[in-house]
Amino acid sequence: MRLSELGLAEAAWRIESCETTAETLAAACLERIAERDEVVRAWAHVDHARVLEHARALDHAPRRSRLHGVPIGIKDIIDTADQPTEYNSPIYRGHQPKADAACVALLRRAGCLILGKTVTTEFANNHPSQTRNPHNAAHTPGGSSSGSAAAVADFMVPAALGTQTGGSVIRPAAYCGAFAIKPSFGAINRAGTKFLAESLDTIGLFARSAEDLALCLQVLTGRSASSASGNPRIGVCRTPRWSLADASVQANVEQAAKTLAKAGAQVRDFELPAGSDQLFDRHKVIMQYETARALGWEYFNHGEKLSSTLKARLDEGWKVTRADYDAMREHARRCRRALAEAMREVDFLLTPSAPSEAPASLASTGDPVFNRAWTLFGVPCVTLPCGKGAHGLPLAVQLVGAMDSDMVLLRWAEWLQSRVT
Repeated sequence: MRLSELGLAEAAWRIESCETTAETLAAACLERIAERDEVVRAWAHVDHARVLEHARALDHAPRRSRLHGVPIGIKDIIDTADQPTEYNSPIYRGHQPKADAACVALLRRAGCLILGKTVTTEFANNHPSQTRNPHNAAHTPGGSSSGSAAAVADFMVPAALGTQTGGSVIRPAAYCGAFAIKPSFGAINRAGTKFLAESLDTIGLFARSAEDLALCLQVLTGRSASSASGNPRIGVCRTPRWSLADASVQANVEQAAKTLAKAGAQVRDFELPAGSDQLFDRHKVIMQYETARALGWEYFNHGEKLSSTLKARLDEGWKVTRADYDAMREHARRCRRALAEAMREVDFLLTPSAPSEAPASLASTGDPVFNRAWTLFGVPCVTLPCGKGAHGLPLAVQLVGAMDSDMVLLRWAEWLQSRVT
């Protein structure tokens, strides 16, 4: 195994036990980037000399946490004081923030090495980026956290930050074959992150195992590792959009449920509460209303520099009335309360991560149909690679937990990982 292929936990252990150094690990990641990024195009900015300089400094500094010296990628809508943050927009070409975002500051405080900025779609929206799927460059990596998903999956960095407003963490992780978590809404401080939709935006994580995700989430939230004893109670939630999942995804979820039942889990069907159906289609009412206003300065002052895809979405956002927006937010609140009550009967839900393997297109980032409602619910979601599609690309399953059950959900994800991946 090449050094760049180590997961977060293994890399951290090797640095702590002096089997390797932060500098050696960073050099291995940089070598992998040099080999592969011309094809994958996952990185918006990497300063090789500065990375190695910072790694050497960490090697000579007192250890700050278990993750001391481990490299992390940062999605390029998250501010970094020592690297540009350009949001993949010509409006912000060369933009240099004066301060780190809160999540970046926490990673640095823990002794993590910021390897570079990963490619985002334009303002974390749905206009495709330059990034390619590492398994097949003719297929989308998903979005909007395209670069983070691809970089982790292609062994360029052991972990990376992303954001999700619709399906921008879970879907690209599923397409690229990475593990990822979209935590509970508000679990990770968003100060210094470019807002898209203030009541939906959630900072998430990509890594190569559930254990890796848990280690990083502990640093970013201050929550302790959790335990989960016995066998889980699992609700199989096909959702009202099950027919939009292709045959391979449907079979993959059903087979995972059977495998877990044989492993001792209590598995039963789970129906979403009445009214939840609207969240799948009406999520856009909230997202478009908030996005139009969040990008108001760019829309009114630099509209000609926006992609036609984003410009059209913002046009629609300005047509959404405050009354419709308020009504949808109130409906979402009712659905959240109903879901919280229904989930008392299960430990987590098993559901698709995406409707198919990564589509053979670079003109779209894919369909977030199996992500939008969970984002609006605000609950934690974890995706695990599981199986292959008809074209040999990764498939995945998604675990959904109750609000603020993030650490327990990751413990169950570890249980699942040893049985289905």
